[in-house]
Amino acid sequence: MSDAVPEPVTETEPEPEPEQAEPGVRTDPGYEAAAPAPLGVPREPTGNAEVDAGLARLADADHLATDGHVEVYEDVHRGLRDALTALDTRPGPPAPPSPPSPYDRRS
Repeated sequence: MSDAVPEPVTETEPEPEPEQAEPGVRTDPGYEAAAPAPLGVPREPTGNAEVDAGLARLADADHLATDGHVEVYEDVHRGLRDALTALDTRPGPPAPPSPPSPYDRRS
């Protein structure tokens, strides 16, 4: 038996693997991504001003790089969600009165 204290074991972190590109993405130094271009998706008016404004806002994404799309999509999603919520909170017409029931009469 020995009175020597064992040396503490230090864990080594694994070396990070080199990042791999997504399939189909070129990583050549001479490769440049294409400039943003409209997709040409037709947007038809819905008749609801709030929804139509959101759809028009989507056109802004046509002129942004891909990393800028998220902000536009989140903004449009927020606007559409608010428009749907507003539909739930608007008071509708009053409910028609129910017809009298034959059981309502008491003698």
